[in-house]
Amino acid sequence: MKAILVTGGAGFIGSHLAESLLKNGHNVIIIDNFNDYYDPTIKRNNILEIKKTMNNLQIEEGKFIIYEGDIRDQKLVDNVFSENKIDMVIHLAAMAGVRYSIEQPKYYVDVNVNGTLNLLEACRLHHVNKFIFASSSSLYGNNKKVPFSELDSVDNPISPYAATKKSGEVLCHTYYHLYDISCACLRFFTVYGPRQRPDLAIHKFTNLILQDKMIPFYGDGTTERDYTYIDDIIDGITKTIQWISKEDKKYDIFNLGESKTISLAMMVKTIENTLGKKAKLNIMPMQPGDVQRTFSDISKAKKILQYNPTTKFEHGIKQFIEWKLKNR
Repeated sequence: MKAILVTGGAGFIGSHLAESLLKNGHNVIIIDNFNDYYDPTIKRNNILEIKKTMNNLQIEEGKFIIYEGDIRDQKLVDNVFSENKIDMVIHLAAMAGVRYSIEQPKYYVDVNVNGTLNLLEACRLHHVNKFIFASSSSLYGNNKKVPFSELDSVDNPISPYAATKKSGEVLCHTYYHLYDISCACLRFFTVYGPRQRPDLAIHKFTNLILQDKMIPFYGDGTTERDYTYIDDIIDGITKTIQWISKEDKKYDIFNLGESKTISLAMMVKTIENTLGKKAKLNIMPMQPGDVQRTFSDISKAKKILQYNPTTKFEHGIKQFIEWKLKNR
């Protein structure tokens, strides 16, 4: 069993991952700054859910440690590594969201690039040689070839957020090459499910429909996303842990998606059908930084990691809405 540092561990993906790691017997250390990009109470509730799971499974408290702080704080990061024997870092913490990154590019670079550099430096100095980095499908921009493959060029990002994720992958490769740190960069494709961030479309639209408010509907409804259910993402990360834990030094990039696209119009219709309630559409122009489609080629992850997503979109939406109705 390992001691695993999860940055951003109080967030949507991070809290699910922390629960899964604890269930599998690992020790989990979390760094999270509980910032106000969305209501910090949501993250604190996620931590309570983790602790509830620990109580139910009788997992001892000492196996779960939380540090409240910022990954840009070099002293804090060094303390975390000094105070714990860490075997692996899973770096999920980031300023997320394409649109906000267009308004605050310097902030995104500071958090996502300098924060990642701090963590890689701490790994180098404290001899931690396993690092999993949460990258993003946004790197592919308006890639003309579909589905998107890890071999496709990602040299033309169309948002500061995407550019910071590309920078993170490049930093990972540099530390792999120079300092023998094995790195896996996971390009997540539109993750959804219980605890999803409230600013993301599925959660936001569900909220607005329940409140009889208009939803912002960008474009003509033909934009497509490769929606990936949270359980499938956690399974992909778990299989990456197994892959990277082998002793040989390695660096690689993997798409983690469903490899199936759902249009904006179909996404809204699926939520309507599940809620039994019609949406009111406020039709608006496409937004800068938004892409026409995301669509993952997951053949590499299937072959190397044995990654195999199984959750159909309709079932995932049902699971999300059941959770949402219990947590309004």
